[in-house]
Amino acid sequence: MNKFMEFLERFLLPIADKLNNNRYLSALRDGFMVALPLIIFGSIFVVIANFPFLDKLLSEDAYTAYQNALGPASAATLSIMGIFVIIGIGYKLVEHYGLDAIYGGGVVALAAFLILTPQVLEGVSGVIPTSTLGAQGMFVGIFTAFIAAELYRFFVQKNWTIKMPPGVPGAVSRSFSALIPITLTLSVFLIIRIIFSYTPFETVQNFIYTVIQQPLTVLGSGLPATIVAVLLIQIFWFFGLHGQIIINSVFDPIWYALNDENLQAFQAGTELPNIVTKQFIDTFLVGMGGSGMTLAVVILIFMIGKSRQLKELGKLGGPAGLFNVNEPIIFGLPIIMNRSLLFRGYWRQL
Repeated sequence: MNKFMEFLERFLLPIADKLNNNRYLSALRDGFMVALPLIIFGSIFVVIANFPFLDKLLSEDAYTAYQNALGPASAATLSIMGIFVIIGIGYKLVEHYGLDAIYGGGVVALAAFLILTPQVLEGVSGVIPTSTLGAQGMFVGIFTAFIAAELYRFFVQKNWTIKMPPGVPGAVSRSFSALIPITLTLSVFLIIRIIFSYTPFETVQNFIYTVIQQPLTVLGSGLPATIVAVLLIQIFWFFGLHGQIIINSVFDPIWYALNDENLQAFQAGTELPNIVTKQFIDTFLVGMGGSGMTLAVVILIFMIGKSRQLKELGKLGGPAGLFNVNEPIIFGLPIIMNRSLLFRGYWRQL
């Protein structure tokens, strides 16, 4: 056991620490946090608009009018969630460098993504398909936000900026200061778009989807990858690292893409193609009662526990666990650095 613990501490802990402090993964994680309230809002109205048996209680016209009235709630959030994630990632990454996050981060990342996005729908030009603004375009948006932020940082650090006199208002000064870095950054993406138009893929979206996104979504929807992800979450938590945040930074783009495929299938009235989605992971694997599904531990404490100390801990952690807050259990039981729990379970101490 000691050798195994030494192995985990020597090899796994440094890797987890690097992942936790990686600026790109941190920006990716925070970018999704920016979009989270909007995703929740859209999800709530998807449920409200599709209550079971509602189509039986209302006439066909009334039911259609009801769904049309609530439809914009999800169309303006879930269907274009990629935009919010892109803005969040660009903003957070540029903020990490201590630069003007709104100009060089959110605005540039979004503009670069739109430059790469084909603006043709069924032969009509000047129209952007909403599918490319949602989870389907997520991977393109992530790479675009990272590259745009780095290019902007590079041009700013080269001092390729316009310096305004001291008396100029701050907002005007920042706008002119960002003009040259933004122009150069967006020009790079325009060149990339032109280059891809002469390839068999035609667009960057087609290239990323074929080469990266599609294989990863197939891998991420499978049982082996899901088991590995959930296992790593618990191992990271054992060392006191927030395993769910670390793993979500890597897997969230995949799980949200799978979720979007289900949403589109549901709206089309066809069978849902994926079991593993973001909601599935959070609800049935790691989220019930908090990371690690510790609500089951609280229930077992009350059912078979004999320790008075643990029962008091259960009274403290139980109500919070109903709202997926389980820090009292993780730190109070404790779960972190508890070898007995990792290897043999907590049965003897209960």
